[in-house]
Amino acid sequence: MPMILTTLCSLALGCALPRAEPAAVGMDRERLATIDRVVERGVAARGFPGAAVLVGRRGVAVWEAGYGRTAWDSRSPRVRPESTVYDLASLTKVVATTTAAMILYDRGRLKLDAPVSRYLPAFRGGARSRVTVRQLLQHRAGLPAGRGLSRTRHTPAQARRLLLSTALQYEPGTRTQYSDAGFELLGLVVEAAARQPLDVFVQRRVFRPLGMTSTTYRPSKALRARSAPTEIRGRSDVPLRGVVHDGEAAALGGVAGHAGLFSTATDLGVFAQMMANGGVYKGVRIASDSAVALFTSPGPGWRALGWETCAGGGSCGHLMGARAFGHTGFTGTSLWIDPERGTFVIVLANWAHTDRDHPYPAPNAVLADVRADVADIATLSVTDAADGQPPMRERLRSDLAIGWW
Repeated sequence: MPMILTTLCSLALGCALPRAEPAAVGMDRERLATIDRVVERGVAARGFPGAAVLVGRRGVAVWEAGYGRTAWDSRSPRVRPESTVYDLASLTKVVATTTAAMILYDRGRLKLDAPVSRYLPAFRGGARSRVTVRQLLQHRAGLPAGRGLSRTRHTPAQARRLLLSTALQYEPGTRTQYSDAGFELLGLVVEAAARQPLDVFVQRRVFRPLGMTSTTYRPSKALRARSAPTEIRGRSDVPLRGVVHDGEAAALGGVAGHAGLFSTATDLGVFAQMMANGGVYKGVRIASDSAVALFTSPGPGWRALGWETCAGGGSCGHLMGARAFGHTGFTGTSLWIDPERGTFVIVLANWAHTDRDHPYPAPNAVLADVRADVADIATLSVTDAADGQPPMRERLRSDLAIGWW
């Protein structure tokens, strides 16, 4: 058993993973320390004002650190992984919506190969009647990337009606196209199957049982106060802070299947460990191990059900195992889990943050390289893998800084 160093659990911040020295769970502290250099280079290059990083293995956090500040203003608070709240953007798809779908699948209330119209009768007619829940999860429903709900003013009820009228762009099941609209619809499917709003369901069935007290849609005033800002919207000079960045999610009232969730790195560490454990954490069963295996196994191409798998490159780096699964968010967030090594990697940054002095986000290459390097460093730090420990790389992507500016 690893030597547990500290455990963070409070009413304000919830229950974190216990912390342990890397060597206690077969990891190399010196190699993990390279994360400092990588993330600090990203901050120094003004790729993002700050970031929170958490690496875990076998039920403990082995590297948990905050870098830089929450905003470009030098007076803004320093990032703290246990308290700085980030807009997760598309991580919502897996942390909230896909997890809710797994729970409902376990209970027999959601059938993957049932037509969406079984749950949403308004979504029918022509090829739309052939769209299945599985196809929504796989981004193979034939739907467009987005519905354009943010282009004009709507009430949330009007936005839902427009969403249900979305036309297909191609025959269901014939190709993969990443679709926010598909997960917006999936959020409505979850609500119909659960017979309660999506945000209520995931709070009751996922976040509250896991002690994830800083994870929510539509953050409270207290959570907004410790949120990292995103970009300026409308006529205001003030960036969004604790208010959803995604326009489609905002049009739907801040609660949507594809975006709208906020969380901290520490909270997500608990969620990641639950998934790595096959759906259970500290005796709390969220989903069955068979459902976790089903939803995280590759389907057509490299997508699983809701989750992405690691095809090599991108935010998962080049070294994670074939069974690794994860997702990213536009605002600068990522979460990857490697079942073969029992590791997970969380990087939360507000790359999308803009203000008057920084009106445009930095080149995406900065964030992309940092996330990939952190994932690779975590893998390179495992000392007891079945295939041995590869040599540490002398130069990482962030050292090369190709395309940064």
